Amino acid sequence: MNHAFVRRTGRSSKRDVLGRQASDFFAPSLAERYAEQDTYVLSTGKTLRDELELIRRENGDTGWYVTTKLPLDPTDDHPRPGLVSISHDLKTPRDDDADVLALARVIDHVRANLQRRMKVAELADVAGLTATQLDRRMKATFGVSPSKYVTRARVNRAAELLTETAEPLADVAVAAGFYDQANLTRQFARLTGETPAQFRSQHGIALRHPDQAP
Repeated sequence: MNHAFVRRTGRSSKRDVLGRQASDFFAPSLAERYAEQDTYVLSTGKTLRDELELIRRENGDTGWYVTTKLPLDPTDDHPRPGLVSISHDLKTPRDDDADVLALARVIDHVRANLQRRMKVAELADVAGLTATQLDRRMKATFGVSPSKYVTRARVNRAAELLTETAEPLADVAVAAGFYDQANLTRQFARLTGETPAQFRSQHGIALRHPDQAP
């Protein structure tokens, strides 16, 4: 953990935080949510990305953060699985909570509709904002425009399918919302630095020849 997290717990030293649970430092409603996220990542091995949530700030107030939690595989030195949690403070005044909730609706809508085309105007309607307002808020929160956020979400979904299934790349492309395999390969390589085939070779399930026994 870093010193920012230590200060957020109200403690002054990492020694006062190591080995403790969220319920030791945060309100029950917040601690339960953090524990649910950790359990999901540890039990499924899946990454949680762009979770909009309330976290207590250093001064004791709660504020909106964007959190990503990634699983860590066991090693010889650390035989138990773990996770990495990274939170970005949006520094949003509490009277702007409606803006954050609007972005949460957009995130949920994108995740539920990856397989079809989504225009920025549609996402703006979901958020209850103009296209310009949505673009400004998405860039301030996630560092990308709404259309690029959709592409990133599709690449994230493709990465999950590549590591969790042995589906052909063409089927992965369709399931993640890309036009075809070529479009998947181009966008995936641009964002990850690897082609889908290279990524699967490094992290995923090896495809069997049809004549091979399972």
